[in-house]
Amino acid sequence: MSKKKFGIGLIVGAIVGSVAALLTAPKSGKETREDLKRKAAEAKTEVGKRAEQVKAKANEVAGQAKNTADHVKDVASSAVEGVKTGFSKSQEDKPKR
Repeated sequence: MSKKKFGIGLIVGAIVGSVAALLTAPKSGKETREDLKRKAAEAKTEVGKRAEQVKAKANEVAGQAKNTADHVKDVASSAVEGVKTGFSKSQEDKPKR
């Protein structure tokens, strides 16, 4: 979780730093607005890339979780069948009264 918070902080810090640098730079208002638009577009692109990475990782983890759940289900089914077979055998081996 700390890596996620660090990444978000890094992005927010970069945006705030860029805005602060643009606002304190000796440029005209028009140039500053153009720079802000460009930086906003760059930030939007970066956020989009990160969102895709997070989505891909989430899909990967979900796939792994499904595979694990399927494996556990198979093992449990085998165990239940083994118990049923063992119980049936023990009933057959009991002497009849």
